[in-house]
Amino acid sequence: MEDMVVVRKEGLYCVPGDFYIDPWRPVARAVITHAHADHARMGHAHYLAAAPGAGILRARLGADIHLQALDYEESITHNGVRLSLHPAGHVLGSAQLRMEWQGCIWVASGDYKLEADGTCTAFAPVRCHTFITESTFGMPIYRWQPQAEIFEDINRWWRANAAEGRASVLFCYSFGKAQRILHGIDPGIGPIVCHGAVEPLNRLYREAGVFLPPTATVGEAEATRRGKSNAYAGSLIIAPPSAAGSPWMRRFGDYSDAFASGWMRLRGTRRRRGVDRGFVLSDHADWPALQEAIAASSAERVIVTHGQVATMVRWLRQNGLDAGAFTTEYGDDDVDDSGAAPPATAQEQSGHA
Repeated sequence: MEDMVVVRKEGLYCVPGDFYIDPWRPVARAVITHAHADHARMGHAHYLAAAPGAGILRARLGADIHLQALDYEESITHNGVRLSLHPAGHVLGSAQLRMEWQGCIWVASGDYKLEADGTCTAFAPVRCHTFITESTFGMPIYRWQPQAEIFEDINRWWRANAAEGRASVLFCYSFGKAQRILHGIDPGIGPIVCHGAVEPLNRLYREAGVFLPPTATVGEAEATRRGKSNAYAGSLIIAPPSAAGSPWMRRFGDYSDAFASGWMRLRGTRRRRGVDRGFVLSDHADWPALQEAIAASSAERVIVTHGQVATMVRWLRQNGLDAGAFTTEYGDDDVDDSGAAPPATAQEQSGHA
């Protein structure tokens, strides 16, 4: 039997179904696993995605896109291929795609993590014959602490800065990571201010029923603190990495900065970022979780799409699995820091908000 999914110049292509999975070039029919910019792109004629992420997709790609939304585990049949979307636990609306054709089942994972975080539906393993997996952090060095410990570390850092009259600036990806942090931290420590790339996404999460503490934009915060010296003392400011070193930062006076990412596991990354603190918090599976997800799929064949591909393929083969790789254009979520997220307002970009 020929492979159900192959790689074409447009992206991953389901041959019998005649559709693409997270294609990187415009196509007639695209199934989107989640709304990060390396997986969800403009220009497709028809989109299929999980219903919880519909609002995010429309906000990012345009309200008028031709979007068909499926509830998790709801199935449809297209060209003889039975399709369903299952929770991936990565960000709001993230999904794994299950494809069944002539008794053969393939699952494309998209990006995923196994630790439930309260901001999106938790990962649910899907049994299949072939599992297409990410491997962003597919090396043994990548092992995450429980997120509750990371949130407590962030709280301690923020609390200590507030006691000394400083602001706390936390850089993180605008979509997914920012909302996960907001959901997990202690909002009683002080006011929370969000960059203009973050706040519109906060609203979409709240509309989807996710609890986030009260937040304000810089413009809203400054309107209530005009004339006060050191107006941001004690505040937590959530901003995308692109804000670091920009004129937007000058308003915060005395501040301590930090970066939250799985890449903070590497000392060199924190050093290159030039921040005071690094918090190891990722929305991708770590090395043990990748192994757990692959085992839970019961797949006889595993195809690795991006990240630490060679390491993961070698490990899988050593453990008796039929493993290979697809060359893709997917990357880490920092692609969203390039402007794919809802942009800051003109006032914020100019430094006047």
